Parts: sequence; C-alpha cells; structure tokens
Amino acid sequence: MATIKNNYLVEKRNVLNELRSNNMNLQELRFFSIYLAKINARDVSTRMVRFPMAEFQKIMDLGRVNKDYLMRITNSLLCKVVNIPNGDGGYKGFQLFKECHVYKEASGEWYVEIDAHDKALPLMFEFKDRYFTYELWNALQLKSVNQLRMYELLKQYEKIGVRIVPLSELKELLGLDVKEHPRFNNFKVCVLDGCQEALETYTDIKFTYEAVRKSGRGRQVTAIKFIISKNENYVDPLALADFIDIQDAKPDNAEDDIEIEFESERLGFLAEACNNEFNEAEIQVLYNLIIQILPHKVGGTIHDFQLRAYDHLKHRYDELLWQAGRKEIKSRFGYLKKILEADILPEQ
Repeated sequence: MATIKNNYLVEKRNVLNELRSNNMNLQELRFFSIYLAKINARDVSTRMVRFPMAEFQKIMDLGRVNKDYLMRITNSLLCKVVNIPNGDGGYKGFQLFKECHVYKEASGEWYVEIDAHDKALPLMFEFKDRYFTYELWNALQLKSVNQLRMYELLKQYEKIGVRIVPLSELKELLGLDVKEHPRFNNFKVCVLDGCQEALETYTDIKFTYEAVRKSGRGRQVTAIKFIISKNENYVDPLALADFIDIQDAKPDNAEDDIEIEFESERLGFLAEACNNEFNEAEIQVLYNLIIQILPHKVGGTIHDFQLRAYDHLKHRYDELLWQAGRKEIKSRFGYLKKILEADILPEQ
C-alpha cells in the first residue's frame, strides 16, 4: 500500500497526458494527480492508495457527506475511462480504477482506498521513456479543469520550449466541447488568458501564445503556438499537507445519519458543485438552465445525467471563482446564471 513520497513527484506518461480529460471535474483531476504522486511508478505493488477520510473530503472539496453521496463520488471515479488509439485508427478503452473500499478501522477512523485497473497499469507503472514529471504543488492551487490541463500539456513540452496545437484538438485536450467558445476572442479571454495568468501565479512555468491563422480571406484561427519558459518568479511551492490544512474545515466522518439540508436530494447533490453557496431555490433555477444545455443521451440513466449536470455546473462555478478573483462581482448567483444562459445554444 502506497504512502506519500517526500518529494510529491508526479510521473505521467505522454500517451496518458495526450488524452482528453475524460470528463473529469477539477477535484477528480486533482485527485488523479495526487494518486500519481502517492504511488511509486517503479513498483506496481504501490497501486493501492489509501486516503484518510478527512483528507479525501478536502481533496475532493466535499461538504456534507453521507454514504449515498460518497458512493456517487467514488463511483464517478471508478467510471473514468481512457481510450488509447492503436495503429489502425481504432482504439482500446478501459477504466483507470477498478475498485474502491470505504471502511472504518477499530480506532474509529474512516479511510478510502482505491486501486488502479489492471489494464491501466502500463500507463502508470514501470515505464522507462516518453513521460514527464512535475512536483505536485503545481497542481494544487489551480482553480479550473482548463488551468490544470493546460499546465500538464505545456509542462510536457517545457524542455522543447514550443508547442503548436490545433484549436479543435486543444479544446478536446482541455475537456471542452468543440462547440464551446465558438468565437476565438471569447476563447482567448475565458480560457487562454485565464490559464496564462494562473500558471504564472501558481506554477513553475509560464507561457505566451500566438494565434496561427489560415491564409486567405477571413484568416480563421486554426491553431495556437505556445512559447513555454521556466517561471523564475514563483518560489512558494505548496506541499500536500499544507493544501489539506488550508482547505475549509469539513466533517471528519462518513456516517449515514448526516442530515441533508435540501428537501430535494438531487438539488442537494448539485449544490456541492457550488460549495453549497446557493440555496435550494437558486440551485433549482440553475438546474433548469442545465437541462436546456445538456442533451439527454439516448439510453443514458438519470444518474449519468446528474453527474454530467454536476460536472458542467462545477466547471462554470470554477469560472465564477476565477472571475471573482479578478474583479468585484456584486451578485455571484446572477453572474453564474448569466454564464449558464450563454451556454444555451439557439434553436436551429
């Protein structure tokens, strides 16, 4: 069973990094980085990682916890799938994790254990080339999926110093729908500029970028050229223990009898995506908008839709937090509502 390594080093294979974010939200991406930091990539026996419940709650940014809600969170982790392309244009798909165990020891302490899927082991262990490393503290203070993924995508190319990515591919790698931010100026402001500021503030690299445009009339942006350099100004790395300490205080157990404050369990679940900032009536308004944004997939379950709704709301709430760090927002609910309204595609 793995313990935290002193240097908190994440070793990640290039092929794993080049996949889109697998619909992971920020907490799940952060959890995966911490999982990679806790294992020893040269020793497959460290594949099972144990988290004290209090630590797991803070990593996953959980508020109220009961068994049913905790099951949703751990089941979501167990459902994360990677699709590895093969040479003939096809692919092989499998899960990252195969088993999760939540239990209480005789001491009364609760723990969460998670084990990698057998098929995923070659992606995480005993590789000798085509991988990159970074210190875990770089991933802990980034505020959105975009920022964390941008860091990893550029860190992989830090030694080369330049990376050119087609715009549509970049959106996929960042976990965005290709239809999001159809106007480049909007993508520039909401994604590129925000990531640029965040990486220079919180990580060991920084970047500038140039839009690569198609020749001819209209000069449509087709790719982004990133120029990557070492961030000499940032000298305050955050250890995992420090990150856990500065998180908001959360409950330290997963007892079944913790009360859920919302009458609707569905809305209570979605409220967690916004750190329980909004009341039930406000979450209902946001949920009504998400229903218009996310299509109901044929054959999909209500549970699947709830997880997609949670991920979308969390993604937009992260954007609200980033904007609130740049300017004063008088009505945070009104601002988040406006962000979601902008996601509704006009009827064709």
